[in-house]
Amino acid sequence: MAQALGKGIFLIAAPSLRDPNFRQTVVLLCEHGPEGALGVVVNRPTAMLASEALPQVPVLEGQRHVLFSGGPVQPNHVLILYRLSQEAAGQHHVFDGVYLGGDIGALERIFAGPSQGELFRAYVGYSGWGPGQLENEMKTGSWITLPADPAVVFEKDPASIWPDILRSLGGPYRLYADMPIDPTQN
Repeated sequence: MAQALGKGIFLIAAPSLRDPNFRQTVVLLCEHGPEGALGVVVNRPTAMLASEALPQVPVLEGQRHVLFSGGPVQPNHVLILYRLSQEAAGQHHVFDGVYLGGDIGALERIFAGPSQGELFRAYVGYSGWGPGQLENEMKTGSWITLPADPAVVFEKDPASIWPDILRSLGGPYRLYADMPIDPTQN
């Protein structure tokens, strides 16, 4: 069931993971290699709108898209994750039509006349690991890995992502799935 580390993998925080940056989170791994790893937490919406974080982007003006907290690294930096129906030049391909980048043109295209399923999420900050750090966290049982699913990233209620994944794992994980999500972590 466990997936090898690589881009396009979900890192699901194990119930035993107490680090407040990652407790009860699901991270989409966007890059993984000898230099380390980078991902974004997909289930931590903030109280801020994307248009507030990116006032220089006119297409976002008046839009109600929530800004997500992607992780503790570079908390003043905004990353955008896109789900596009056609390949996006200049974007970093993560998996299954999902790209990471900051291309305003792709955002404008989504708002101008989105193709079926074209969506985006904006993240402030990201999750990062130095060389070997994530592998060590895997050895200590901090993370569970599963193939990522674009529908979970872009369409699912963020509050239900972590518990629903735990329920799907069955066994003892089901007990943790019904525990309340820690409200101090959002």
